[in-house]
Amino acid sequence: MSAFWHDHEFMKTTLRLAIPLMLQQLVSVSVNLVDNLMIGWLGDAAISGVAAVSRYYMIAMFGINGLAAAGSVFIAQFYGAGKEQQMQETFRTMLVYALGAMALFTVLALCLADPILRFFTSEAEVIAQGRAYVHISAWSFLPAAVTICIYNAMRSIGETGIPLRTSVLAVGVNCVLNYVFMFGRLGFPAMAIRGAALATLCARLLEMALALRALQKNSFPFATRISHLFHISDDVRRRVLSKAAPLVTNEILWSAGMAVLFKFYATRGGEVMSGYSVSATVSDLFYSLYGGMAAATTVLVSQNLGADRLEQARENGYKLMGFSAALAVVFGIMMYFSADLVPLLYRNLSVQSQQIAMTYLHVQAFMFWIYMEITECYFILRAGGDMKHTLMMDSGYTWAALLPVLGIVTYATDFDYLEIYLVSQVMDLIKLLFAWHQVRKEHWLVNLTAQQNADRPEQNV
Repeated sequence: MSAFWHDHEFMKTTLRLAIPLMLQQLVSVSVNLVDNLMIGWLGDAAISGVAAVSRYYMIAMFGINGLAAAGSVFIAQFYGAGKEQQMQETFRTMLVYALGAMALFTVLALCLADPILRFFTSEAEVIAQGRAYVHISAWSFLPAAVTICIYNAMRSIGETGIPLRTSVLAVGVNCVLNYVFMFGRLGFPAMAIRGAALATLCARLLEMALALRALQKNSFPFATRISHLFHISDDVRRRVLSKAAPLVTNEILWSAGMAVLFKFYATRGGEVMSGYSVSATVSDLFYSLYGGMAAATTVLVSQNLGADRLEQARENGYKLMGFSAALAVVFGIMMYFSADLVPLLYRNLSVQSQQIAMTYLHVQAFMFWIYMEITECYFILRAGGDMKHTLMMDSGYTWAALLPVLGIVTYATDFDYLEIYLVSQVMDLIKLLFAWHQVRKEHWLVNLTAQQNADRPEQNV
C-alpha cells in the first residue's frame, strides 16, 4: 500500500480524477451546510424535523446510488473493452430502474409522512416541521435520481468536469432561492421551512435540466434516445441487475441502519437530534473525499479490469488504499479544528446542541482514517463486481453486529449520547479488519466483460 509514495505519476492521475468530484461534492455539501444554517435560524425543532426527513431520503438516495454505481462499473469496463452498445443498454437499465424505485419512495413520502416522522421522534413540533418540509421536497426525488444516473455514467468514463460545473450552478441557485423563499425577499412571502423545501426542488429540477442538456450536446458513448429507453437486451439487464441487486440491497440496508442509529441517538433528547444533524452536515464537508476516491477507483481499477489488465488493476487498488488513508489523516486534522466553528455558525441553537455537535466532530476526526480505509476497500471490491462481500462488509455487519449491540446499549443501559457514540465508533475497528481481509483475498480481480464477449457477438448501433 505504501508504493504510491514513490509513484508520483499515479498520485497526479488519482488527484486529477478525484479532485473534480471532491469539489463537486464539496460544493453540494456546502449548500447543505447553508441550508442547515438557514434552517437552524428557525430553531431546534426545524432542524430536527429536516434531519428526520433527510434520514428517510437517504435510504432512497443510497439505493439509487447503489444501482447507479453498479451500472457505472459495467459502463467503465465496457468502455475499456470498446463495447458501445452494451454501454448504452447499461445506462438505460440504470435510468429505468432508478426512476421506478424513486417513484415508490416519493409516493410513500407524500402519503405516509407522519408515520415516517414518528419513527424518529414523538415530539409534535418536530413532526409538524418535518411534514411541512417533506410535502414539497419529496417532488425533488425523481429529478435527483435522473441526475445521479447521468453523473455516475459520465464519471465512469473519466468525465468529471461536467458534473462539477452543473452542480456549482445548481447549488448557487439553491442558496439564492433559500434566502428568497425562506425569508420573503423579492416580493415572495416568507415561507420558512417550506421555502427551504421549494428552493431544493427548484435547484434539483435545474440540475437535471443542465445534466440532460450536457448529455445531448456531447457525444458520450453511453448516451441514448428517450425512444430507446426500454430497448435493453435480456442479457445486459440480467448481468447488470445481478450485480446491482446485492449492491442496492446493501445501500438500502446500510442507510436504513443509519436511520435506526439516528433513532437510537434521538432517544437521548431533541438536543441530541439537532446536535447530531449539525455535526453530520459539517463533517460531510470532509466526507467529500469519499466521492473523489470512488471516481478514481472506478477509472483506475474498473477500466483496467475491463481491458483485461488485471495486474495493473491489482497494483492500482493497493496504491489507492494507501493514498486514501494518507489523505484521510489530513482531512481528519481539519475536521477536528472545524468543530470550533459550530458556536459561531449556529448561534440560534441551544448551547447544549452546539456542545453535542462539537463532541461528535472531535470523535469523528480521530476515527476518520478508519472510515476512509473501510470505504476504499468497499470501492475496490465494487470495482471488480464483488458485490457479495460488499454486502457482507457493509450492511451485513451493520445489522448483524453494530445495531444489535447499540440497541442493547441504548435501551438496556443509562449510557448518555457520547457513550453510545463511542461504542459505535470502536466497533468500526472490527469492520476494518474484515475489509482488509476481503481485499487481500482478491476476489475482485475479475473482468466482467469477458464472459459477455464470449456469449454474444458485437452488434451495430
